[in-house]
Amino acid sequence: SLGASFVNAACARGERALLFAYEESESQLLRNMRSVRLDLAPWVRKGLLQVHASRPTLQGLEQHLVTMYDSVRQFRPSVVVVDPISNLTMYRDDVSLKPTLMRLIDFLKQEGITAIFTSLTTDTAVPRADSEVGVSSLMDTWFVLGNYEQNGERTRTLQVLKSRGMEHSNRVREFVLSRRGI
Repeated sequence: SLGASFVNAACARGERALLFAYEESESQLLRNMRSVRLDLAPWVRKGLLQVHASRPTLQGLEQHLVTMYDSVRQFRPSVVVVDPISNLTMYRDDVSLKPTLMRLIDFLKQEGITAIFTSLTTDTAVPRADSEVGVSSLMDTWFVLGNYEQNGERTRTLQVLKSRGMEHSNRVREFVLSRRGI
């Protein structure tokens, strides 16, 4: 939802956006985002948004990287979302994931493209200053979304752990997803 909101804002400014989805098909993504008031379909129709949805197990990491490079070079987006990087491999300790992501991050930075990478973590009770795939040191800004349960109610939170070169809040904020949006 955060990545979709990011590409929605870019497209609203007239920028091209590329979203790599590794959990749902394009139609599922478009449908699910409408439930939080993000209608991405008009951007797809206008040619401002391309969604590349793929099951991570259909290709190896190298082929995913080649596909991403080719898509970026052909479409020339100003923003890219990869959701989630943690699903690019079936193995939690895949030693080739970090170097592959490092190459992708370097490529996107060289191209002047702003990117959001999401990563699923196993424990949301404790905010992590690193990632389970080990690329947090390469990121300029690091957000953590958490889910906390208390008294039978779940609360989503958002916090900025770091943001190079700019002031940012150190407060934990509530992150609400509803029919009215984020």
